[in-house]
Amino acid sequence: MEILVCVKRVPDSAENEIVMNSAGNDIERDDLVYSVNEWDNYAVEEAIQIVEKVGGTVTVVTVGDADADEILRREMAMGAEKGLLLQDDAFEGSDCKGIATALKGAVEKGKYDLIFTGAQADEGAGAVGGMLAAMLDLPYASLVNKIELGDGKLTIGREIEGGNREMNEISMPCVLSIQTGINEPRYVGIRGIRKVSGVEIPVMSAGDLGVDAGSVGAAGAKVKKIDYFVPEKGEGAEMLEGSTEEIIDKLIEILKANGGL
Repeated sequence: MEILVCVKRVPDSAENEIVMNSAGNDIERDDLVYSVNEWDNYAVEEAIQIVEKVGGTVTVVTVGDADADEILRREMAMGAEKGLLLQDDAFEGSDCKGIATALKGAVEKGKYDLIFTGAQADEGAGAVGGMLAAMLDLPYASLVNKIELGDGKLTIGREIEGGNREMNEISMPCVLSIQTGINEPRYVGIRGIRKVSGVEIPVMSAGDLGVDAGSVGAAGAKVKKIDYFVPEKGEGAEMLEGSTEEIIDKLIEILKANGGL
């Protein structure tokens, strides 16, 4: 089983004080602490567990600059055998479609049974996995929180509304966006990180991937960020007290007073 897992280097919100930049179109990124996108850790762990059962190789790939090398090594210390860095000035400013285009080039350079992404990344669009699947013309499922292996097919569970799970059968090769909670990502120790510190990680440019530079980056972006701000805080919540019946009566009065009923 050959599995490619797409990962991303993102600001660690637990370690940073997030502020807007002077232009108001992004966060201030200088001196931020970065880490692996949380959802991606679950995707890598799931890939490792599958390979431990049936054999094969897990490769992690990211689109980024030279600093993104550190997250590939972190995931390799976790258990992925190979890393691949897609690095080119042409990728800077890419929207979701641009990132998916670069990843498509990487997928087509190998032969993979499964391609995993995290369910979403730092800006929460959750679009790259679906776009990548569409570009590759492969079956796709999002919010996957259960995977059972079959003969050339998978039975997968998807998280849906109300805490329910939807079960589906999907043929391989396919693209799956992995939801948190599907497993418990293993601990990565200093010894594991040191072990992979000297491993060579191939770097591929847009040209290496056969990607037209005009189709990625700011030049190829169809979605452009024009504003970025912290919403103003409201007056806060009103806490209703009393018995269940009293709370219901008070809630109905409030809804009527505000045009809700």
